[in-house]
Amino acid sequence: MKNDLIRILFVCHGNICRSTMAEFVMKDMVRKCGMEDKFYIDSAATSTDEIGNGVHHGTVKKLREVGVPVGDHRARQITGKDYEKYDYIIGMDNQNLRNMRRMLPYDGKGKICLLLDFTEAPRDIADPWFTGDFDATYDDVLKGCAALLDRLLGKR
Repeated sequence: MKNDLIRILFVCHGNICRSTMAEFVMKDMVRKCGMEDKFYIDSAATSTDEIGNGVHHGTVKKLREVGVPVGDHRARQITGKDYEKYDYIIGMDNQNLRNMRRMLPYDGKGKICLLLDFTEAPRDIADPWFTGDFDATYDDVLKGCAALLDRLLGKR
């Protein structure tokens, strides 16, 4: 992996809904900007609940509906090695944040944050596993990824 890449890891509880949605939305955004060779983007879970499982059918359906390509991702759990590998480790809600800080206890480089922290309205992104509302989750993920990309490109 090239050292000059911007490395982003999106994290949620199971790594089948929100974090994978953010991964594929962000990959699509950087591809559309012609910058996919400048980024390395992945996702992971704080739990072991879904390890090895594919992207949730609700996430796949929503992303296909809006024309975002979905890759063959398999859920995995975040590890201590991820802290050194990634520049940004971005959770979806405060429970994810607490778990990431427990699993990666020293964040001396300030890599750990929430996706909507990059927006004008920082808050949790609701888990569609529980809400069933993949549209609302997509809207929040889209806002967060757009704001993150703007920040990374120096637009805000």
